[in-house]
Amino acid sequence: MTRALPIPESPLKLALLGGGLLAVLLATMGVVQHRTLTEELAQQTAVLHRLASQRADQHDAHLTALSAIAVASDDPEQRLFLEAAESIARFYPRITAISLVPLGPGMGAGAAVEPALAEQVTAAARASHGEIALLPDPGRSGHYIMVKRSPNSDAARYGLILSIDAARLLEEAGPFWHQPGVGLALSLPDGTPLLRRGAMAETAQTRILGSASQPLRLETARRIVLADLFPPLRSVLILLAAFGAGLGALAFLRQRRRAGLALEQARLSAIDSRLAHAARVNAMGEMASGLTHELTQPLTAILAQAQAGRRLLARDDRERLAPVLEDTVAQARRASAILERFRNWSRPQAAPLRAFDLRAALRNVAALLAQQAEAQDVALDFDLPAEPVPVRADPVEMEQVGFNLLRNALEALKDSRAGQIRVTLRTEAGNAVLTVSDNGPGIAPNLRERLFTPFTTTRPDGTGLGLALSQRLVERAGGEIVLRDSAEGACFRITLPLEEAS
Repeated sequence: MTRALPIPESPLKLALLGGGLLAVLLATMGVVQHRTLTEELAQQTAVLHRLASQRADQHDAHLTALSAIAVASDDPEQRLFLEAAESIARFYPRITAISLVPLGPGMGAGAAVEPALAEQVTAAARASHGEIALLPDPGRSGHYIMVKRSPNSDAARYGLILSIDAARLLEEAGPFWHQPGVGLALSLPDGTPLLRRGAMAETAQTRILGSASQPLRLETARRIVLADLFPPLRSVLILLAAFGAGLGALAFLRQRRRAGLALEQARLSAIDSRLAHAARVNAMGEMASGLTHELTQPLTAILAQAQAGRRLLARDDRERLAPVLEDTVAQARRASAILERFRNWSRPQAAPLRAFDLRAALRNVAALLAQQAEAQDVALDFDLPAEPVPVRADPVEMEQVGFNLLRNALEALKDSRAGQIRVTLRTEAGNAVLTVSDNGPGIAPNLRERLFTPFTTTRPDGTGLGLALSQRLVERAGGEIVLRDSAEGACFRITLPLEEAS
């Protein structure tokens, strides 16, 4: 009987597998989120860099326009220059001061300049060869000064200065730069810091403004913490989705596995059915010689009694004719019973289990093999109890099991003298215990482990199906068959539950 294979489901293995998949999912989510945050920093930095560079280029245009106004004016008070400066400061709040510092005798214009700063501006303008000088504004924190000589030649009369608020240069860049963990810094080309906002973390971007006159150093950074990598709400939603997908995949795999096991079980059942049928047909061939002897005796008796009956009928001896006819009928029924058992034996389908007396099956086996045992000079000893031994099984199948065991024993004793086969039937603890033993050479040690495996045989003309089929038939009846250790020969023990116990 084929049993359904169990589906192994170890909670520990499932927990380890689920934990491993969860760890991989979290690691992947963390890597993807880190990359997303880093790319966002790079994109925002590019936007800020472009904005600051455009604004810096505007300062160059303002200096050029103001220088032209200052040089073209003959007004000692530079009123036109002051009006233009006022207009520029009003529209560009980041430009906090515009002044003219005289490089020679004369008056400057614009906001008053400290003497120390005036000296720095004068020195920078005189040292210039046409480029714009950048200086930190000593009077304003976070400001830098652009210095341009006017006119921009060796005959310059003024040092034109613009004071720029670095914070306003970078304002209106977007709400991203006001998020926690985002850092921002701006410094002059020589490293003098102008602006620092937030903490400068390990994930940083460094760019130089795209202005030829103001190559300021722009640094951005973002501090990425665990909460950034695993946002609570998104993480919970992803984990729930992953958990649901995992459950669905597990259910799909289990269903697929069950379907595969069902198909495999169906295939094995078909193989078992064919194996049983083939074994029965094979046993039928092996039984042919025994059945010939069995049928020869009743047929010979029927022939002799028919001839005797004809002679008695010719003499009109009716008194002696009746017993002869009764013996003829008995012999015919005996032959019919033998043929009926033979026919049932070769059926490929399994008959329904029913309760019957196991002794009757053993007596049928004894009747089938008595002629062969007598021919081999082997003693068949059946030790059966006086009381019925009811079991629930297929009687023909149990006869086949007994026939296989006794036939194997007869084959083992073929070359032995004084061979003996003992069949014992007992009831123990609610079970019927059948023992079949012989005094033959026994089972070789190398065959014991695979004795009940199909096609395991020591006979040149054997198929190795008898014991395998016997084990299946005994298991179908809820019992078991084992090979017991024996001092000599082979000893098989079959245990079947009694019908009363069931």
